[in-house]
Amino acid sequence: MSENSHDTVTSAERNRRQVLYWRLLARLFDGDEQPALETASAAVVDDLGLPAALLDPSVSIDTLVQRFPELADDFQTLMTPPEHTTGQPERAGESVRRAALVSKLLLNVFATGTGEVTATQLAAWQRDAGWFRQALDDTRGPGTGSGAGSEDDPAHGTGQGNEDEHGSGRESEHGDGRANGHGRSGGRESGLGGGTESDRELVGVLAGLEADLVGRMRLREVLADPALARQLTPSMSLVEQLLRDKSNLSGVALANAKALIRRFVDEVAEVLRTQVEKTSAGVIDRSVPPKRVFRNLDVKRTIWKNLVNWNPEDQRLYVDRLYYRRTARRTTPARLIVVVDQSGSMVDSMVNCTILASIFAGLPKVDVHLIAYDTRALDLTPWVHDPFEVLLRTKLGGGNDGPVAMAMAMPKIADPRNTVMVWISDFYEFDRSQPLFDGIQAVHRSGVRFIPVGSVNSGGQQSVNPWFRQKFKDLGTPVISGHIRKLVLELKTFLA
Repeated sequence: MSENSHDTVTSAERNRRQVLYWRLLARLFDGDEQPALETASAAVVDDLGLPAALLDPSVSIDTLVQRFPELADDFQTLMTPPEHTTGQPERAGESVRRAALVSKLLLNVFATGTGEVTATQLAAWQRDAGWFRQALDDTRGPGTGSGAGSEDDPAHGTGQGNEDEHGSGRESEHGDGRANGHGRSGGRESGLGGGTESDRELVGVLAGLEADLVGRMRLREVLADPALARQLTPSMSLVEQLLRDKSNLSGVALANAKALIRRFVDEVAEVLRTQVEKTSAGVIDRSVPPKRVFRNLDVKRTIWKNLVNWNPEDQRLYVDRLYYRRTARRTTPARLIVVVDQSGSMVDSMVNCTILASIFAGLPKVDVHLIAYDTRALDLTPWVHDPFEVLLRTKLGGGNDGPVAMAMAMPKIADPRNTVMVWISDFYEFDRSQPLFDGIQAVHRSGVRFIPVGSVNSGGQQSVNPWFRQKFKDLGTPVISGHIRKLVLELKTFLA
């Protein structure tokens, strides 16, 4: 092939890619088809030997892969340059094929249309978003994921629908709303959010899309139909919607809502439990003499302390004293007081911290108290072992009145040096910022380990009142704002 012919082929590939991407942009910003772009794109896809369904926005990735299994690997490594997977540069024609597949994935995820959304459409979109996350995660290579997926980001799912003549979207052929084995459901399968700033921004975009889709559902009607309710994949946005609307539900609808919340709570709890399971409660009590039994024998220390008795002539170490490890731990429980702002902007933190508090409550010698507040404070300690019951007793929304919550929390401090207080809020108070900070400052000076938390979610996008942020920094207790792992680490350090 001559140099000129090579340039011609490259130019032709570039033109075909542009056709596909112009069609993608046109469909993203305008739901109406552009006949010229549609015809040209169909010709490109046909020439590549790809199925025409690739251009149909009503066909989910799951359905496409079910019909054409050979595409599964392509979608899983879609964002990874060929040289990273095969070690070889991209061959002629492959860039156009990749453009066609990328266009399909982006269109399915980001063109959510308008109008009402069904449970089937929401489930299909959630699985498509899972494919998108997996493709992005694969670009990081083995062991370099951003860390906010199924293990790290339990709190965020994703939701769908492309607009049709009835108002919205894409219907999956899987009527039961389940993935066929290749898809990724609910957004808890892979990781975005704990890595770069762009990762965190993308998490916020996907969560916003899902929240919009959930808001467009006739949720009460879906919940009243057990078959439709079973198609719903629990996610943070869905749980928030259920918690806000629970007072308007009854009978079958209420039972289905509770079942969805329970599923979500259990799934998140399983993920968080793996992060906490190695936490030890209490520190070694140095006032208690070590128990002189063989299992407590400190061999290394015994040898070190007796080295002065080494006899070089007969090559023997004579031990005149044994040293034992202290194993007794303090008997007073470490008291953990969790105060959570339950206003509407803090729903992620409310759900995550409620579940986290229940996990720590299950550890030995940890005494956990849970308080939720908006303009009033509610002591949820009697139900702290059951986050499901706690969530059903919360009332999302309202304003912020931190001093009311502080008045309820302070009497719970019996032994300041043995107490940690976690306060989760955006700290936007209604003209009561100084009274709240005065109370926090008094608690901190008493010896309580005070941990202010601005957000406990996957993206760390929660804004925090700048006045409080600076005050906490001056106090030596900077605000934690970001992934829930940060809070887990702080608590493990205190309890270790």
